[in-house]
Amino acid sequence: MSEAASDGCFVFDLPHTEAVLALTGGPAGQTLRQLEALTGASLVIRGLQLVIQGRPSQLERTAATVELLRKFWQEGESISQVDLQSALQALDTGRDREHDAMGQQVLAKNQRGALLRPRTLRQKTYVEAMERNDLTFALGPAGTGKTFLATVLAVRMLTERKVERLVLTRPAVEAGERLGFLPGDLQQKVDPYLRPLYDALHMLLGPEKTAAMLEKGVIEVAPLAYMRGRTLAESFVILDEAQNTTPAQMRMVLTRLGERSRMVVTGDITQVDLPPGQLSGLVEASEVLDGVEGVAVCRLTAADVVRHPLVQRVVEAYARRDKTHPRRDGAPARRSMGRSAPR
Repeated sequence: MSEAASDGCFVFDLPHTEAVLALTGGPAGQTLRQLEALTGASLVIRGLQLVIQGRPSQLERTAATVELLRKFWQEGESISQVDLQSALQALDTGRDREHDAMGQQVLAKNQRGALLRPRTLRQKTYVEAMERNDLTFALGPAGTGKTFLATVLAVRMLTERKVERLVLTRPAVEAGERLGFLPGDLQQKVDPYLRPLYDALHMLLGPEKTAAMLEKGVIEVAPLAYMRGRTLAESFVILDEAQNTTPAQMRMVLTRLGERSRMVVTGDITQVDLPPGQLSGLVEASEVLDGVEGVAVCRLTAADVVRHPLVQRVVEAYARRDKTHPRRDGAPARRSMGRSAPR
């Protein structure tokens, strides 16, 4: 319950101490301070009450933001700066109903019991695109949840028996280091390239269950070269780091899709490790297939970064540099990305 007081403040009654911690961001009150900076209002926790003070316009905007995030703090989920900015943007653009629906869009729970759901409206659009389409492209900078959200949805569909197998693949492209100089056999050499996929599975299923499903072949994690000549039926296929595929490799993997299967292709076109002058297969495919029935192209931005807040600032800084200075590594200029999925 919450009520507006007559002395120029707004009071939220909080259900438990976990909600207090979610709204404050810990003992230092980091989340409250961030919300104050974004809205100009003053926020104070008094017992199990959140007291908001400020001018009428500040009160209304801040209270509406806290209300939009109710689904998060009621569950005791930590609220990040991205969550605050996403809620404020939804309010400012008249998309608060969409944001409220996003708060109810729980995809799964991780091994610690935390609820997993999209955190921004573009992430919500991305999840819905994966649910509706057989082929979804997700382009965006690091930390925007491209691969993680795809893995969450894939594991959920596997658990619900909507698919029989989960196939995770990515190109083993060298990024400044020679793969051949690493110790071990081929599998040991390529495992470091696939580690982010294992990490996502461990967070969702735990190491033991992941290992068991890998052993049974229910989950397969393999370099892209292993996909040639196969038909992937009744599978959820995730092609990660797709910016490092060549056009020929991209065409090869897209044509592996079999009956009752779906595929998600993720990548960041600002981090291409292909030789200079080589067009990325992700760039080409997202242009050629945009608008084709059953295909969605989603684009995430720095505003969707859900890692450490510094990652968002790093992405934004490089984006500004790329607009004003040519690439120094000899990489070709990227063409227009064409149309995108509805926002």
